[in-house]
Amino acid sequence: MQRILLIVSGSVAAYKALEFARLARKAGFSVTGLLTAAGARFVTEHALAAITGGPVFRDLWSLEDEVQAGHIRLARDHAAIVAAPASADLIAKMAAGLADDLATTVLLATTRPVLVAPAMNPTMWAHPATVANVATLRARGVAFAGPAAGEMAEPESGVGRLIEPPLLLDAVRALLADGPLAGRHALVTSGPTLEAIDPVRFIGNRSSGRQGHAIAAALAGLGARVTLVSGPVSIPDPPGARVVRVESAREMLAACEAALPADVAVCAAAVADWRPAAAAESKIKKAAGGSPSAILLTENPDILAVLAAEGPKRPRLVVGFAAETEDVLANAQAKRARKGCDWILANDVSAGVFGAEDNAVTLVTEAGAEPWPRMAKEEVARRLAGRIAEALA
Repeated sequence: MQRILLIVSGSVAAYKALEFARLARKAGFSVTGLLTAAGARFVTEHALAAITGGPVFRDLWSLEDEVQAGHIRLARDHAAIVAAPASADLIAKMAAGLADDLATTVLLATTRPVLVAPAMNPTMWAHPATVANVATLRARGVAFAGPAAGEMAEPESGVGRLIEPPLLLDAVRALLADGPLAGRHALVTSGPTLEAIDPVRFIGNRSSGRQGHAIAAALAGLGARVTLVSGPVSIPDPPGARVVRVESAREMLAACEAALPADVAVCAAAVADWRPAAAAESKIKKAAGGSPSAILLTENPDILAVLAAEGPKRPRLVVGFAAETEDVLANAQAKRARKGCDWILANDVSAGVFGAEDNAVTLVTEAGAEPWPRMAKEEVARRLAGRIAEALA
């Protein structure tokens, strides 16, 4: 049983730490609670102790605990340290190397992996000081999970929400490489591709990357080493994945080929089928009289077909997506046969799936079609990751 030290700092999202602790224990982890003074303003020591099933640590100056070098023991006797929620204040103290309470002393004394799950107002998250602090901690090897975008406790919205407890648990599993996909390499594509017309215009699509990013997080949560090749998106990087950022379809293909070999490839990106044959080097001016200029298009490389082609580097399992607006199942079945991939997830995008929080897909395999009910994209990702783990077992 792996032991996790859970540091709960001051944030209204601290109540989610209790749910995370419950899920982690259910998944087989042992959880030790550590409350900061500010964290104790939002959840009680008794509540955290009841959920973790053990004592909660709070005081750096406790004679009972420190007679046995309690802060060193907490820093070294756990497989990982998880700060969730991690306030802007805690992140700043970590970056500065301060050790003025039990939490920061433990974080300074540990040699174990550290995972930080930020939670704060979007303006605080975007502040240059926080951006610099996060960059400093990342450079030191500290892992981050989130924050997510959405509504805040105050009447504002933006990036700053603590990620949901199941995703945080996925991030912990990825950090510890613990799960049925441990030792496996997963390649995932996500988001749109943008094909330049000139320096200021492009051909693109409405993909948000939410489904592909969720799949990357779910695979990492099962222990896989994940390479995520992503087009331009505005959502945070998924926890546990190495992200390669690209713009065009040709850049995405090159990044995918560079990431091989892989045990599984999941092509969830919405790749543009066509691109301008030649991108103008300067902005195209409006023609006299207002008549539009014609743009000659050429076909983009078919990334799914390339990855599914037989060869020494073909992943054992290749999974594609079929975003359709009509005859969804028939088109998906034809696409699976045409591309040569093993599975296709068919989804109807006529109802505004791009950017939405949920999805309804049908898993198409050689054995037939299996419709899944509409569910959150994160749940689609977890179900798919579970099926992938079964197939690679």
